[in-house]
Amino acid sequence: MFKRLMFLGVCFVGLFFMNFCVALAQEIRIEGSTTVGPIVDAFVEAMKQSDSGVRFTVKKTGSGDGAAALIDGRCEVAAMSRFMKDEEYKKAVNAGRKPVPFTICMDGVCFIVHPSNRIRNLTKAQVTDIYTGKIKSWKELGGADIPIVAISRDTSSGTYEVFHELAVGKAKLGSSVEYTNSNPQMFTRVSTTRGAIGYVGIGFLQDGVSTVRFENVLPSPDSVSSGAYLLSRPLYLFTDGYPKTGSPLMKFCNFFLTEEGQDVIKAKGFVPFTKY
Repeated sequence: MFKRLMFLGVCFVGLFFMNFCVALAQEIRIEGSTTVGPIVDAFVEAMKQSDSGVRFTVKKTGSGDGAAALIDGRCEVAAMSRFMKDEEYKKAVNAGRKPVPFTICMDGVCFIVHPSNRIRNLTKAQVTDIYTGKIKSWKELGGADIPIVAISRDTSSGTYEVFHELAVGKAKLGSSVEYTNSNPQMFTRVSTTRGAIGYVGIGFLQDGVSTVRFENVLPSPDSVSSGAYLLSRPLYLFTDGYPKTGSPLMKFCNFFLTEEGQDVIKAKGFVPFTKY
């Protein structure tokens, strides 16, 4: 009887200790951009290797959703492929938040078409005419006589925001434009649709589509970092206030400054700021 009680006591203490450790483990919740998503996932895996006491949750639904989650206190990190808007900052301040940006790398918004498409360069005027519906066939641009299927990211996307401002000058998109929720969905739609055109972050370029020059400049690490590619943009992590020095949150947000972090960014196809 005594041994049984001792065994139960040890089990109880062990269970209590495990629960206590879980309670002490810090949780870092990350929400936002599908473009920044692959970088975030890789940063999380690297952090887990060095600090198993931190729990991470990641949701990738768009930059606007990330900003809203940070404002509402539903995450510690908002991953964003654009800077926070003025109205988002006002909402954050009114909610008692203090958004702090960490600029982690550079990206380029890249136009992609089906591999069978002969078009290899588009001007801003042509892109605007495509997405507003003025140009309806690739034949009008010197391509095949097939209808253009213009595909855009959804309006909560930071990639959409950059495209809408820099590529089409905030023109109203045509009623026939299709919308997708993520870079992978965009890639799949374009790669399987002969007349399609869409746009993705530079880290999502891969075999199965053709990349189109914009204003005679091909997106590449060099053209993005130099600014020669006009659709270049920084990618961000936002926190509520400046993280405590030495904290897991601070380590995560500054991981892009480390040599390992830079290697991760390059491996994911994006453009790091620092060269080691």
